Amino acid sequence: MATVTETVEKKHDSRPRLNPPKRRPGRAIPTLPALVLLGVFLAGPVIYSVYLAFTNRALRGEGSSETSFVGLENFRTAFDNPEFWNSVTLTLIFTVLSGVIGQNVLGMALALLLRRSATWVNVLTSTVVVGAWIVPEVVAGYLWYTFLSDGGSLNNLLGFLNLPSQDWLIASPIVAVSFANVWRGTAFAMLTYSAALSQVDPALDESAQIDGAGVIRRFRSITLPLLRPSIMTCLMLTTLQTLSVFGLIYIMTGGGPGTDSQTLPLYMYEQAFSFGQLGYGTAVALLLLAIGGVAALAYLKVLPEEDKR
Repeated sequence: MATVTETVEKKHDSRPRLNPPKRRPGRAIPTLPALVLLGVFLAGPVIYSVYLAFTNRALRGEGSSETSFVGLENFRTAFDNPEFWNSVTLTLIFTVLSGVIGQNVLGMALALLLRRSATWVNVLTSTVVVGAWIVPEVVAGYLWYTFLSDGGSLNNLLGFLNLPSQDWLIASPIVAVSFANVWRGTAFAMLTYSAALSQVDPALDESAQIDGAGVIRRFRSITLPLLRPSIMTCLMLTTLQTLSVFGLIYIMTGGGPGTDSQTLPLYMYEQAFSFGQLGYGTAVALLLLAIGGVAALAYLKVLPEEDKR
C-alpha cells in the first residue's frame, strides 16, 4: 500500500505545474454597462438622498427657490421633536408585534402543523396563506378597513351574534394594523420554515420519540437548534420589511386618529410631501435606514459564528 501511495505522489509531483491565470483588465469591460446602470439608478439616488438630508430643500416656502447646506440641523430637529419619537415608538411596537412575534410565531406554527398534515390540507392552507401574501398592500389595507370599520363586516357579524361592536381602528389603531400585517405577511415565514423543516432528518425526531422525549422537548432540543440559521434570517428579513410598511397603514388609518398609528414611513411622507420639507423628510428616511441597519447587525451579532459560514 505504501509503494502505491509513493508512486501516486511521484506521479503527482512529476506533473507540470500550471501557472495561475493572469488577470486581464480587459475582461471586465463587458461588465461596465451593468456597473454604469447600477451607479446611475442605485448609487445615484442614494447619494442624492444623503445630500438632501443635509440641506433645507423644500417644495414650497424657504428652501424651495434656493437650497442651502444646513449640516446636522435636520437631525437635531428630529431628535428634539416629540412627534418623531412617537413615530419611532409606534414603529418599534408595530415591527415587534406584527413582524417579529406575529408573522414568525404563526409562520412557524403553520409550518410545523403542515409538516405532518394530509396533502389536501397542506395545499388548501398554503393556497389561502400565500394568496393573502400576493395581494397588493393597498388592496389588503382596503380589505381590512372594510372589515374593521364602524359599519364593516366584523361589526355586522358581532351584531348578528348579539355581541358588542368593536372600534379597533379608533381605540387601538396600531393593534388593528398589526393584525392586518400579520395576515398579509405570515406566508413568507411559513414558506421559509417549511423549507428549513424539510431539511431536518425525520430519524432524529423518531429516535428522540423512542427515548421518551415529548413534543415540546423534541421541538426545543432538536428542531429549534437545527432551524436557528433560518429563524435568524427570517427574523431579520421580516423586521426590515415591516419597518418600511407604508401603504397598509396609510389606507387603514392614515396614521390616525391624530398620530396614534403614525409610524416613521408615514411621518416621513407627511414631512416631505404634505409639509414640503424634503430635506427634513429625507433625514428621517436616513434615520429609519439606520434603525434597520442596527436591527440587521443585532441579528448577525446574535447568530453563532458556525452559522455565519
